[in-house]
Amino acid sequence: MQKIKAAVCYSFGEPLVIEEIQIAPPRMGEVEITLEAVAICHSDISFAEGAWGGHLPAVYGHEAAGKITDVGPGVSGFEEGDSVVVTLIRSCGSCPSCASGKPTICETPYDGVKSGPLQTAEGAPLLQAMACGAFAEKVVVDQRQIVKIPDDIGKDVAALISCGVITGVGAAVNAAKLRAGEDVVVIGAGGVGLNAIQGARIAGARRIIAVDMNEEKLEIAKEFGATDAVLGTLKSPWKAAYKALGGRGADVVLITVGAIPAYEQALRYLGYGGRAVMIGMPHSGEKASYEPVIMAAIGQGMTGSKMGDVVIQRDIPWMVDLYQQGRLKLDELISGRWHLEQINEAIADTKSGSAKRNVILLGER
Repeated sequence: MQKIKAAVCYSFGEPLVIEEIQIAPPRMGEVEITLEAVAICHSDISFAEGAWGGHLPAVYGHEAAGKITDVGPGVSGFEEGDSVVVTLIRSCGSCPSCASGKPTICETPYDGVKSGPLQTAEGAPLLQAMACGAFAEKVVVDQRQIVKIPDDIGKDVAALISCGVITGVGAAVNAAKLRAGEDVVVIGAGGVGLNAIQGARIAGARRIIAVDMNEEKLEIAKEFGATDAVLGTLKSPWKAAYKALGGRGADVVLITVGAIPAYEQALRYLGYGGRAVMIGMPHSGEKASYEPVIMAAIGQGMTGSKMGDVVIQRDIPWMVDLYQQGRLKLDELISGRWHLEQINEAIADTKSGSAKRNVILLGER
């Protein structure tokens, strides 16, 4: 086993520890990627704070890009030197969900402790969180988790595609099935929210209303395609949204934050026959309440969306192409660039709420 440097979580809510760990070589169908960039997603922070439990110690991180440096047996279509993005979508390809085109909800379990490639320096069990463990110099993942990208795209930008971009854009295009001319409300103007706004714009939405508690974020949302902005601190922000939409509710509400108040207010923005897409992840045990008779009476619906309901081999290439055409903003999503030794500072900056996406740069300086 190789020794690599990683940021390890030993205790929920405590700073990550930068140290050497061990990583196994790729097995059947797996590849080793030497990472050049990994972005910090709020899901990583929630996991590290214990929001959803799980084994410790663990290596988090799942929004990454780099180059293949080793290929296991049975791998097809990839070779050493390929530039790739790495996702957490470890799909088996044969369960009912995968076979019906829904790899993001693969039903085949993966144990990142027993089956994962990581161990501590002393040889103790170490969780490869979210089937990635990308807060590290290298990862070993299944070939279904990666997609080739052009060499000339910066890895810091490419890393964003593997989670925040596909989750936001995919929620609008795949989960909401937005049609041209529909009206959209996006609750939350963080990293995922900005990409949901971009997805709504790409899908041809008529009006895109951004809702956030932060006025600065609302101004940024307009740069990404929001036609209107509503401050979430208003007494009844949905009334402002109705006014912007000409006195009617939205066709779609995309809930991109994991805050319970956002979930409980979401349906108030919807019009007749509207649909709400649940994207943000509240902590385990938190609950929201609704009055279902209203939803039933006017034909409203709610649906969950994991990772934008994407098929990465289909959706990432067209998103890359949109970026190369200048129709998808990626560079503008990066708030700061940090090194692995600064990861706790980068996490603190992300938690402050001001950052869109912070990226950890890996490799030679």
